[in-house]
Amino acid sequence: MSCPFDHTQLDLSGPATTTQPSPLAGDIAAGFPAQINDRYRVVSDPHQVKQILLQPDLFTPDNALLTGIDLEPATLRILAAERFSLPPVLASASGAAHRQVRGIVAGFFSPKKVAAQREYVESRVTQIVSELVTEARAAGDDAATVDLAPRLADLIPPEVMERMTGVPAPELADLKRFSRHSLELFWGWPEPDRQLELAHTAVEFHQWLRRSISEAIAADDGNLFAQLHAAGVDVDRIRSLGYFLTIAGQETTALLINTALDTALRGGQWKQYGESSAATSAFVTDVLAGKSSVPTWRRLASTDLEVDGVHYPAGQQLVLQLSGEQYLADSDDSLAFGFGLHRCLGAGLAQMETEAVVQTLSRLLPDLELAAEDPPWLHLLSFQAPVTVPVRLNLHGHGAKA
Repeated sequence: MSCPFDHTQLDLSGPATTTQPSPLAGDIAAGFPAQINDRYRVVSDPHQVKQILLQPDLFTPDNALLTGIDLEPATLRILAAERFSLPPVLASASGAAHRQVRGIVAGFFSPKKVAAQREYVESRVTQIVSELVTEARAAGDDAATVDLAPRLADLIPPEVMERMTGVPAPELADLKRFSRHSLELFWGWPEPDRQLELAHTAVEFHQWLRRSISEAIAADDGNLFAQLHAAGVDVDRIRSLGYFLTIAGQETTALLINTALDTALRGGQWKQYGESSAATSAFVTDVLAGKSSVPTWRRLASTDLEVDGVHYPAGQQLVLQLSGEQYLADSDDSLAFGFGLHRCLGAGLAQMETEAVVQTLSRLLPDLELAAEDPPWLHLLSFQAPVTVPVRLNLHGHGAKA
């Protein structure tokens, strides 16, 4: 199941990355280009953010899954030729339609079902470490350098998501391209020529989903898509949910694992996480509070509104800061997965996977250390994370326990 994925297939040094670590952890407006700041109002005060998220009928999610900037006509023509559409569902919907879908999806991510996956995550980390150790020792290199992003973080989340939903993921190389390109198209500020490339990938992903949903419905084996269809959710909305669930269900978790590993290996307490689940849990909470892989989300003021003396004019588009320096001081991760009606249904799963990966990897490879100081960071409107995690295994002596 563990197959190396060549990250050279992705443009890691391109327009969606930066050399600045945690680009959205501080003043997020400073991390955005003018075209984003001209379009959106940044809200960074935690109290204001909570009040906005608690009023989804007034501050609507209508812009949550739209492209961050207006796309070029040539890009729109590519999407239109495929009849590309992502109607409101779950994170971008409200009212009865939202409640119906949310109730079904929530059943697949119950705390009990999430907890049942921890043993699998730990076993997969153990298997992957064993493979890395075997390769390094076969090459006679106890200090071998490997990138944990493609060798570990990219592998586990889609496997777990498939186990949770019963819906197969695309081939790994396609999945990563679909995910990264879609994130950049919807949450980036790509130049016109880049938009064309991203749109072609979005079309390919859309076509894959058409086939996948048709097969899942025909299988009728209790999988997520089949249950949504049986409940009367139309295929277009299932495809819309599938588009972003395929991304959010694995890519954002992979990015969170990358951030956690990079941060843990810089903090000087790496060995501690293999010895204490409490320390690991507290550490992941701080990562979520200070530099989550999803540090912002969008909302739209439906009419002239005022929240504790702050005025929001009708139609104003907002970027809400969910994670950053102001949250880290109190280890407050209460907003890291959203808040209120639209809180992420996969929050517990993402946190469990990240904790299990960090703790198991630390226990098995206590002498692991970073092999590079300045990895490129994904840098988009609502996403940030190191896209590589190069490490030295340091297997000399008794260091490796795999």
